[in-house]
Amino acid sequence: MPQPTISVELRCWHRRLAALFVCVLVAAMQVAAASGSQAAGLTPLQLAGQRVIYSYPGLVPPPVLFDAIRNGQAAGVIFFGENISSAAQIAGVVGQLRQAQAESPISVPLLLMTDQEGGLVRRLPGDPVLSAKQVGQSANPVLAAIDAGIGAGRNLRGVGMNVNLAPVLDVYDTPGNFIDRTQRSFSNNPALVATLGLAFTAAQQATGVAATAKHFPGLGSAPNGQNTDLGPVTLPVSASTLRSVDEFPYPAAISAGVKLVMLSWAIYPNLDPVLPAGLSPTIVNQELRARNGFTGVTITDAIEAGALDSFGTTGQRATAAAAAGMDLILCSARDISQGEGATTALADAYTSGQLDPAAFTAAVDRVTALRAGLP
Repeated sequence: MPQPTISVELRCWHRRLAALFVCVLVAAMQVAAASGSQAAGLTPLQLAGQRVIYSYPGLVPPPVLFDAIRNGQAAGVIFFGENISSAAQIAGVVGQLRQAQAESPISVPLLLMTDQEGGLVRRLPGDPVLSAKQVGQSANPVLAAIDAGIGAGRNLRGVGMNVNLAPVLDVYDTPGNFIDRTQRSFSNNPALVATLGLAFTAAQQATGVAATAKHFPGLGSAPNGQNTDLGPVTLPVSASTLRSVDEFPYPAAISAGVKLVMLSWAIYPNLDPVLPAGLSPTIVNQELRARNGFTGVTITDAIEAGALDSFGTTGQRATAAAAAGMDLILCSARDISQGEGATTALADAYTSGQLDPAAFTAAVDRVTALRAGLP
């Protein structure tokens, strides 16, 4: 594994981008401070809904999704390729969803998100065209990462979306492995991934679209064929390697004010021998928040992932994730009942005391601050 070395030019870009986005971060903090607690006055179902991202099948959202939004029981929606036939079509859908939100008791915008990483992983036509690997191998990778971030942000803003589930900060360790075969990793050099992740994040968030660093603490060591979407994945990487390689890009992204971090569903025995990262209080609270200093919004990977087959129903998984410190639950099976199940389970766990009320409110307030700062 290459050591985390970085050229003088890349160091310069790193410092300049970090300094540039101090002002952006300060502005976001001011918005958040002014927003107050969204939790006050909400019913348990509304409170729970502020932590759930819905998805739906096909090109037309079903009436029940609009009802959930109007009732204040949804934080947002994730869009997939099957939901999008053209930019004009999805912009129309986004407008309808925003109108439903305007009729709800919740005053902050919906989180309207997709995966627009670049290369093979794009839900919208257009930018960024280059994959992360192509960015990392370009003649000027920092400028290419900036262009990719700006392109992604403008593309999403153009149809009314405000969150991109990118960039990927995984540092691949073997050519052709799980994350490298689809060219989703910038590099096998942690320092280069850190610099390019920062550049992408800062450039994209300058367009008003929130970035999501993923998949903490890292899927860079996952072999080809090991996919958490399909089944359990265990990555027996040493704690020292996880911290010096896989987690290395995160402090840079955090310094750029990255709004969200998505956690992996893999198990890392040297951090937590039993639980996947997104269900592990140790990894969420100690490793990501305490050790790396992240204070923004945490979001799960797909709650229906095969890696969680042994962790019960949607509601049980959502409750376990919330108990571990995950702020947003990503219900991406294109099934409205999935989001409803997560919302009901979270509300029940909140009212029964299974989930700590103060921690629940803090999670809602982090999500509200994020939403209040978006266009």
